[in-house]
Amino acid sequence: QVQLVESGGGLVQAGGSLRLSCAASRSIFSIDVMGWYRQAPGKQRELVAAITSGGSRNYPDSVKGRFTISRDNVKNTVYLQMNSLKPEDTAVYYCNARLEDDYSDYADYWGQGTQVTVSS
Repeated sequence: QVQLVESGGGLVQAGGSLRLSCAASRSIFSIDVMGWYRQAPGKQRELVAAITSGGSRNYPDSVKGRFTISRDNVKNTVYLQMNSLKPEDTAVYYCNARLEDDYSDYADYWGQGTQVTVSS
């Protein structure tokens, strides 16, 4: 199991930037996928960025070119750099760790979430 703690959320003007951090309780070197999700009021939780243990990254079109996920295996921390923020980016952002096994099964672990509010 791994404990995840997010930080870095807050209130920012449209067009501004924030960097979210996700600190893990143990080494993330062997964690198959680390990701960031967000959930706005009345909407489904959605993936905004993911990075595999091999360094492959995935972004939806809504954030591509604006958000960047990175991983620091020494600090056991995953970051989400968010630039050119829009009011529609307002949501609670959650850090996720997905551990996969040899049989294509997986287990998900989640942080408590951090609020990002973008004002117009």
